[in-house]
Amino acid sequence: MSNQDSSSSSDFNLSLSERALSAAGAAFLSAIIVNPLDVAKTRLQAQAAGVPYQNLYSTCYFETKSMSADTRSCFPSCYRSLLGEPPCPPQSSQYKGTLDVFHKVIHQEGFGRLWRGTNASLALAVPTVGIYMPCYDIFRNYMEEYTTKNAPSMTPYVPLVAGSVARSLACITCYPVELARTRMQAFKDGGHGTKLPGMLKTLVGVVYADTSTKKLHRSFSSFRLLWTGLGAQLSRDVPFSAVCWATLEPARRGLLRISGNESSLATILGANFAAGLVAGSLAGAVTCPLDVAKTRRQIEKDHVRALTMTTRQTLVEIWRDGGMKGLFTGLGPRVARAGPSVAIVVSFYEVVKHVLHNRRHQPCEN
Repeated sequence: MSNQDSSSSSDFNLSLSERALSAAGAAFLSAIIVNPLDVAKTRLQAQAAGVPYQNLYSTCYFETKSMSADTRSCFPSCYRSLLGEPPCPPQSSQYKGTLDVFHKVIHQEGFGRLWRGTNASLALAVPTVGIYMPCYDIFRNYMEEYTTKNAPSMTPYVPLVAGSVARSLACITCYPVELARTRMQAFKDGGHGTKLPGMLKTLVGVVYADTSTKKLHRSFSSFRLLWTGLGAQLSRDVPFSAVCWATLEPARRGLLRISGNESSLATILGANFAAGLVAGSLAGAVTCPLDVAKTRRQIEKDHVRALTMTTRQTLVEIWRDGGMKGLFTGLGPRVARAGPSVAIVVSFYEVVKHVLHNRRHQPCEN
C-alpha cells in the first residue's frame, strides 16, 4: 500500500474529535515556542506603519494622511506630538532588526514581554488549528478520492484547494482573537508600571467609537471593527496555505518513500518536520507583503479608515512609504517563525494521529 493510501486510510479511521485533539496539542506547543518571533515581526511591521516605540511617545498615534513629506523623509513611523516634542524619536529607540527587538524589549520592558499576547495566541491557535488541520484532512481525503476516480489530472491540486478552503474557514471563525493578538503585541506600555490590557479588554476597546468618553456604541459598524483587516488576513492566509500544502505534501511523501519505513514513528516525525520547515519558510517568505498589510490594517485606530481601507490600498501605501523594503518588513522573523511553526504543528499532529491510530488497532492485531 502506498503512503498516500495508508495515510488516507488512517485519517478516515480517526474521529473528528481525535483530529482536533491532535491539532490542539500541536498548536499549543507551537504558540509558546514561536511567540517571541511573533512579537519581533509585529513590532518591526508596526514601527514601519507608524507606531513610535519610545516610552514618551507610546500613547501617540500616527495617521498616514496627516504625515508631512519632511516627517516621512526623517523616519516613516514618527510624527509631531501634541506636546511639542521633536517629530522623530531618538535613533536609539528604533528597532533595527529581530535581535535588536529582542534586546530592547528585554531591556526596556522585561523578558516576559517577549511572550506578550501568548494567551491570545493560545486562545487563537488551539481553535484555529483545531478547525484547520482536521478540515484539511477531511477535504483532502474526500477530494482525493473523488478526483482519483473522476479527474485524475486534478489530484495534484487537491492539497492547494483543500488547504485554502480549510484555512479560510478557520480564519473567519477565529478572526477577532487574531486582531486582539496583533494589537497586544504591537503596542508597548507607557512606563510607570502601567498594566497592559488583556485580550478581552483589547477587544472591547476595538469597538469604542469614542475612546475619550468610553461609550460603547452597539451599532453594526462598531462590531464590524472586530473583523478589521479580515480581507488582508484572508489575502495572506489563503495563498500561504496554498503554497504551504502544495509544497509540503509532495515533500513529505517523497521523504517517506526514501526512508523505506513509512510506519516508523521516527520516520513520520522526521519527514513531516523537514517538509513542514521547508514549506512553512517558503510560504512565509512569499506572503510577507500581505502579512505587512494585515498588520497595518489591524493596528489602524482611525475607525473610518479601518472600515473603508482595502488591502490593495494598504499595499500601495506601504510601497509608497517604504518601497520593496517596506513590503518585506519583518521578513526575517516571519520566515523564522513560519517554518518552525508549520514543522512543529504538522509533525506533532501526524505523530499523535499515528499513535492514536495504532492504539486503536492494536487489540485487533493481538
